[in-house]
Amino acid sequence: MTTVSSSGATPTPTPTPSTTSVTKSAASALLTSLNTGSGVDTDTLVTSLVQAQFAAKNAAITARSDKLTAQLSGVSTLKNMITDFTTALETLVKSGTLQSQPVSSSPGVLTATPITGAKLTGFSASIGVERLATGQAAVSKASVASKTEVLGSGTFVLKVGSAVLDPVTGEMTSVDAAGDPIEIEVKDASITTIAAAINARKAGVTASVVTDADGRAYLSLKGDTGSAKAFTLETSIDPSTKLSQFAVGPTGSGMQITSTAGNAVLTVDGIRVERASNTITDLVEGVKLDLLSTSTAPVSLTSSTPTAALTNAVEDFVFTYNQVFAELKKQTDPITGELRSDTGAKNMLSSLKSLSLRDLLPNAAPGTPRTLAEIGVGTNRDGTLSVSTDRLTQAINQFPGALEAMFSNSSDGTGALAAMNSIKLNATSTLYGLGASTTRYNQAKSDLVDQQDKLTLQQEKMTTRLTQQFASMNARVAAYKSTQTFMENQIKAWTKSDN
Repeated sequence: MTTVSSSGATPTPTPTPSTTSVTKSAASALLTSLNTGSGVDTDTLVTSLVQAQFAAKNAAITARSDKLTAQLSGVSTLKNMITDFTTALETLVKSGTLQSQPVSSSPGVLTATPITGAKLTGFSASIGVERLATGQAAVSKASVASKTEVLGSGTFVLKVGSAVLDPVTGEMTSVDAAGDPIEIEVKDASITTIAAAINARKAGVTASVVTDADGRAYLSLKGDTGSAKAFTLETSIDPSTKLSQFAVGPTGSGMQITSTAGNAVLTVDGIRVERASNTITDLVEGVKLDLLSTSTAPVSLTSSTPTAALTNAVEDFVFTYNQVFAELKKQTDPITGELRSDTGAKNMLSSLKSLSLRDLLPNAAPGTPRTLAEIGVGTNRDGTLSVSTDRLTQAINQFPGALEAMFSNSSDGTGALAAMNSIKLNATSTLYGLGASTTRYNQAKSDLVDQQDKLTLQQEKMTTRLTQQFASMNARVAAYKSTQTFMENQIKAWTKSDN
């Protein structure tokens, strides 16, 4: 952000006096200079009288406005704190770092990662990888002079499905297509535009152009993994044309199949299964498997409890809770608190006080910790929370599943996150929580503005009335002084004639 400064001092503009004030001041000064009128500074007197009359009311409105501003600030602070607290907890819970992680005994063969929401406490499995899933691949045997050389026009027909093999040679004779054949028409095509046309159909076959050191180009085709993803690329073009060299299947001999389509074959706890991909999410509940190579012996999968992460999460939870609680106590202090009479703030304080004893796992088995208090989170005399490290460690070691469930992203409304979301929802509610308080205080401020406008109008009316009264008084005093002067002159004249 750029700050703009001035090289010279900027003069403060002088307020322009109103016509009425100028007239009143001039008239008062003229009467005083002529020794006429009362000699009283009526402008100052009227201002002082009006201020005295309305001082108490103005002070009351100002005090009320200041209090409402402080209350709105307090409400905003509490809403932000409870929202930030809940959001931080949600981010931590959804990160998955507080849940047991699957551990592979041979990460070079396969890796395992938890699926969001999975409960893997005590998890174990034995997996053997006999074969990886493969995709069909084919590359042109002959090259063309360049990527832009025009090769001709015609139509290719792409079929994707399960390969039909010759029982004697084992070579692919056709494809049992799962869908309709896909026609790919090219005109005045180069090897580059042929590849682009195939890719444009997005049929599960990817084409690319490979150039060798001499600048000659080859067409490479790759299909998705799985035995149901074999493909043929047929053409009715004259075999003598250059386009025919890109046909794949029994009708073409210009493309060499370098890899066949096949499923991954593996055993899970002794059961042989197949999958079309090397990334598997539907085999071991709650775990995503990534197959990297075959194995000569079964790979063990076990779970690892995130003891350190859970301990830190509980301690951070308590620390943040105490910050929110301290601000709540300050705002609702029965003597100095700006929100000491606010229902929303009081309800929020009551909800937080009961949090450590709230049943977070109502469906847990008997004997399983269900509250924060039962895992070592205690309530101090001043209402703040503290953590017993020994009790927390014991709870994690004995009941890791319960701790993970308390800090999981559950969909059944249980756990610490659900409890905090409930407190936040009630605290910020526009019907009965701090949201309603905000509406009420803003309306009160709006009413004060209306009251101030009415009071200002009353002050202006009183100023006008007193100004008129004092002007009339000045006129009368001036008349009395004129008569007095006449009488004094007459008396002086009579006295002089007698001499």
